[in-house]
Amino acid sequence: MNRVIALLLLVCCGLFSSCTEDRVFEEFQAIPTQNWGMEDSLHFELKDVEGISNPGMIAFRFNEKYTFSNCYVRVLSKDSIGNLIDNRLINVPLFDSKTGEPLGDGFGSTYTFYDSLPFRLNPQTKSVTLIQYMRQDQLPGIEAVGLKILK
Repeated sequence: MNRVIALLLLVCCGLFSSCTEDRVFEEFQAIPTQNWGMEDSLHFELKDVEGISNPGMIAFRFNEKYTFSNCYVRVLSKDSIGNLIDNRLINVPLFDSKTGEPLGDGFGSTYTFYDSLPFRLNPQTKSVTLIQYMRQDQLPGIEAVGLKILK
């Protein structure tokens, strides 16, 4: 019984300590088939985020079925009436180029890696769309992709 209580306390402490106030927006979109297709654009609504002027981050949750060392992603940002503000292609490394080890934190065969966007989002951005741009119809091993905007 004491072990169960100790385990519950440890889990609760871990949950509370992992909750930080360093972000104004964070959302992951799961890819149910774990195959991110070229036609599967991921859309993030930022309507409740006021005056974005801080750095953004892109996040990948991937597993051992992902066979590439990086992922090219097209980042489209739009304003509140749907006008295209920015259209950029970014390269996100997912594995160390020298050792071949996965970047980010892992649990089992799944890894989560955050990478800062190489540009700042326009303050009038109200939606961001991410499209995989790897010249392959399906990317196996991508479990989820996320967007995070810091304070």
